[in-house]
Amino acid sequence: MVKQLMITGFGGQGVVLAGRIVGQAAAIGDALESTFVQSYGPESRGGACSAQVTIADGPIYFPYIKHPDILVCMSQSGYDKYRALLKPDGTLILEQDLVKPVGGQDHFAIPCTRFAEELGNKMMANIIMIGFLAAITEAVSLDAVRATVLSSVPKGTEEKNLKAFERGWDYALATLKGRRNKAAGRIGVVA
Repeated sequence: MVKQLMITGFGGQGVVLAGRIVGQAAAIGDALESTFVQSYGPESRGGACSAQVTIADGPIYFPYIKHPDILVCMSQSGYDKYRALLKPDGTLILEQDLVKPVGGQDHFAIPCTRFAEELGNKMMANIIMIGFLAAITEAVSLDAVRATVLSSVPKGTEEKNLKAFERGWDYALATLKGRRNKAAGRIGVVA
Protein backbone atom coordinates (compact mmCIF):
# COMPACT_ATOMS: atom_id res chain seq x y z
CA MET A 1 0.00 0.00 0.00
CA VAL A 2 1.33 3.40 -0.98
CA LYS A 3 -0.63 6.65 -0.82
CA GLN A 4 0.92 9.86 -2.04
CA LEU A 5 -0.78 13.12 -1.19
CA MET A 6 -0.05 16.73 -1.91
CA ILE A 7 -1.56 19.69 -0.05
CA THR A 8 -1.26 23.09 -1.73
CA GLY A 9 -2.18 26.62 -0.76
CA PHE A 10 -0.61 29.88 0.20
CA GLY A 11 1.48 30.89 3.18
CA GLY A 12 -0.58 31.50 6.29
CA GLN A 13 -3.13 28.75 5.64
CA GLY A 14 -1.25 26.13 7.64
CA VAL A 15 -0.53 23.89 4.65
CA VAL A 16 2.85 22.76 5.97
CA LEU A 17 1.39 22.00 9.42
CA ALA A 18 -1.44 20.03 7.80
CA GLY A 19 1.07 17.90 5.90
CA ARG A 20 3.16 17.34 9.00
CA ILE A 21 0.09 16.28 11.00
CA VAL A 22 -1.01 13.76 8.35
CA GLY A 23 2.50 12.31 8.03
CA GLN A 24 2.98 12.09 11.80
CA ALA A 25 -0.44 10.48 12.27
CA ALA A 26 0.48 7.82 9.73
CA ALA A 27 3.94 7.14 11.22
CA ILE A 28 3.23 7.34 14.93
CA GLY A 29 -0.49 6.68 15.25
CA ASP A 30 -0.93 4.11 12.49
CA ALA A 31 2.61 2.61 12.64
CA LEU A 32 3.13 3.06 8.89
CA GLU A 33 6.06 4.50 7.01
CA SER A 34 5.74 8.14 5.95
CA THR A 35 7.79 10.92 4.45
CA PHE A 36 7.10 14.64 4.49
CA VAL A 37 8.50 17.24 2.10
CA GLN A 38 7.56 20.91 2.28
CA SER A 39 8.00 23.67 -0.26
CA TYR A 40 7.37 27.37 0.11
CA GLY A 41 8.58 30.64 -1.30
CA PRO A 42 10.48 33.31 0.61
CA GLU A 43 7.24 35.05 1.55
CA SER A 44 5.94 34.08 4.96
CA ARG A 45 2.31 34.91 4.16
CA GLY A 46 0.58 34.87 0.81
CA GLY A 47 3.27 33.02 -1.16
CA ALA A 48 2.69 29.60 -2.71
CA CYS A 49 3.45 26.55 -0.58
CA SER A 50 2.89 22.83 -0.66
CA ALA A 51 3.36 19.75 1.45
CA GLN A 52 3.99 16.27 0.09
CA VAL A 53 3.26 13.21 2.22
CA THR A 54 3.88 9.62 1.21
CA ILE A 55 2.34 6.90 3.37
CA ALA A 56 3.24 3.24 2.86
CA ASP A 57 3.22 -0.10 4.62
CA GLY A 58 6.80 -0.70 3.49
CA PRO A 59 9.97 1.27 2.79
CA ILE A 60 9.68 4.57 0.91
CA TYR A 61 12.65 5.02 -1.39
CA PHE A 62 11.85 8.41 -2.88
CA PRO A 63 10.07 11.15 -0.89
CA TYR A 64 9.17 13.48 -3.76
CA ILE A 65 5.81 13.09 -5.46
CA LYS A 66 5.42 13.44 -9.20
CA HIS A 67 1.80 12.30 -9.54
CA PRO A 68 -0.21 12.32 -6.30
CA ASP A 69 -3.04 9.92 -5.52
CA ILE A 70 -4.65 12.69 -3.45
CA LEU A 71 -4.45 16.40 -4.22
CA VAL A 72 -5.77 18.92 -1.69
CA CYS A 73 -5.99 22.49 -3.00
CA MET A 74 -6.60 25.34 -0.58
CA SER A 75 -5.85 28.07 -3.15
CA GLN A 76 -6.60 28.68 -6.80
CA SER A 77 -2.92 29.06 -7.65
CA GLY A 78 -2.14 25.67 -6.07
CA TYR A 79 -4.97 24.07 -8.04
CA ASP A 80 -3.84 25.69 -11.28
CA LYS A 81 -0.24 24.60 -10.74
CA TYR A 82 -0.77 21.00 -9.62
CA ARG A 83 -4.12 19.74 -10.94
CA ALA A 84 -2.58 18.23 -14.09
CA LEU A 85 -0.27 16.10 -11.93
CA LEU A 86 -3.11 14.23 -10.17
CA LYS A 87 -3.33 10.59 -11.21
CA PRO A 88 -6.35 9.90 -13.48
CA ASP A 89 -8.06 7.88 -10.74
CA GLY A 90 -6.87 10.23 -7.98
CA THR A 91 -8.91 12.08 -5.38
CA LEU A 92 -9.21 15.85 -5.71
CA ILE A 93 -10.20 17.87 -2.63
CA LEU A 94 -10.87 21.60 -2.85
CA GLU A 95 -11.46 24.58 -0.58
CA GLN A 96 -14.78 25.36 -2.22
CA ASP A 97 -14.82 29.11 -1.56
CA LEU A 98 -11.27 29.72 -2.82
CA VAL A 99 -10.89 27.24 -5.69
CA LYS A 100 -12.99 27.11 -8.84
CA PRO A 101 -12.32 23.87 -10.75
CA VAL A 102 -12.27 23.76 -14.53
CA GLY A 103 -14.04 21.17 -16.64
CA GLY A 104 -15.98 18.30 -15.19
CA GLN A 105 -13.22 16.83 -13.02
CA ASP A 106 -14.75 14.91 -10.14
CA HIS A 107 -13.83 16.39 -6.77
CA PHE A 108 -14.81 16.79 -3.15
CA ALA A 109 -15.24 20.32 -1.80
CA ILE A 110 -15.54 21.89 1.63
CA PRO A 111 -15.78 25.56 2.64
CA CYS A 112 -13.17 25.10 5.38
CA THR A 113 -12.22 28.77 5.64
CA ARG A 114 -15.87 29.77 6.10
CA PHE A 115 -16.34 27.00 8.67
CA ALA A 116 -13.24 28.18 10.54
CA GLU A 117 -14.57 31.75 10.60
CA GLU A 118 -17.88 30.44 11.97
CA LEU A 119 -15.91 28.69 14.72
CA GLY A 120 -14.18 31.97 15.53
CA ASN A 121 -10.69 31.50 14.07
CA LYS A 122 -9.81 31.51 10.37
CA MET A 123 -6.46 29.92 11.26
CA MET A 124 -8.21 26.59 11.90
CA ALA A 125 -9.16 26.06 8.23
CA ASN A 126 -6.26 23.63 7.87
CA ILE A 127 -7.49 21.52 10.79
CA ILE A 128 -10.97 21.38 9.26
CA MET A 129 -9.38 20.32 5.98
CA ILE A 130 -7.43 17.56 7.77
CA GLY A 131 -10.67 16.17 9.19
CA PHE A 132 -12.29 16.27 5.75
CA LEU A 133 -9.25 14.72 4.05
CA ALA A 134 -8.96 11.93 6.62
CA ALA A 135 -12.63 10.92 6.33
CA ILE A 136 -12.79 11.13 2.52
CA THR A 137 -9.55 9.27 1.79
CA GLU A 138 -8.99 7.08 4.87
CA ALA A 139 -5.27 7.82 4.37
CA VAL A 140 -4.91 7.91 8.16
CA SER A 141 -7.14 6.55 10.91
CA LEU A 142 -9.49 8.74 12.91
CA ASP A 143 -7.79 7.97 16.22
CA ALA A 144 -4.29 8.62 14.89
CA VAL A 145 -5.07 11.92 13.23
CA ARG A 146 -7.22 13.17 16.13
CA ALA A 147 -4.41 12.47 18.61
CA THR A 148 -1.85 14.13 16.34
CA VAL A 149 -4.00 17.24 15.93
CA LEU A 150 -4.31 17.52 19.71
CA SER A 151 -0.55 17.20 20.21
CA SER A 152 0.31 19.62 17.37
CA VAL A 153 -1.78 22.70 18.14
CA PRO A 154 -0.85 25.44 20.63
CA LYS A 155 -1.57 24.69 24.29
CA GLY A 156 -4.95 26.03 25.32
CA THR A 157 -6.46 25.66 21.83
CA GLU A 158 -6.90 21.88 21.83
CA GLU A 159 -10.68 21.94 22.38
CA LYS A 160 -11.30 24.51 19.64
CA ASN A 161 -9.07 22.63 17.21
CA LEU A 162 -10.76 19.33 18.03
CA LYS A 163 -14.10 20.96 17.27
CA ALA A 164 -12.66 22.21 13.95
CA PHE A 165 -11.33 18.75 13.10
CA GLU A 166 -14.69 17.16 13.86
CA ARG A 167 -16.46 19.77 11.70
CA GLY A 168 -14.38 18.65 8.71
CA TRP A 169 -14.81 14.96 9.53
CA ASP A 170 -18.60 15.28 9.91
CA TYR A 171 -18.90 17.29 6.69
CA ALA A 172 -16.99 14.55 4.84
CA LEU A 173 -19.26 11.83 6.22
CA ALA A 174 -22.33 13.83 5.12
CA THR A 175 -20.75 14.35 1.68
CA LEU A 176 -20.02 10.64 1.28
CA LYS A 177 -23.54 9.74 2.41
CA GLY A 178 -25.00 12.17 -0.12
CA ARG A 179 -22.93 10.60 -2.90
CA ARG A 180 -24.04 7.10 -1.90
CA ASN A 181 -27.69 8.18 -1.87
CA LYS A 182 -27.32 9.84 -5.27
CA ALA A 183 -25.65 6.75 -6.72
CA ALA A 184 -28.51 4.63 -5.38
CA GLY A 185 -31.08 6.99 -6.89
CA ARG A 186 -32.25 8.32 -3.53
CA ILE A 187 -31.88 12.02 -4.21
CA GLY A 188 -33.56 14.08 -1.51
CA VAL A 189 -34.24 11.03 0.64
CA VAL A 190 -33.08 11.12 4.22
CA ALA A 191 -31.66 7.72 5.08
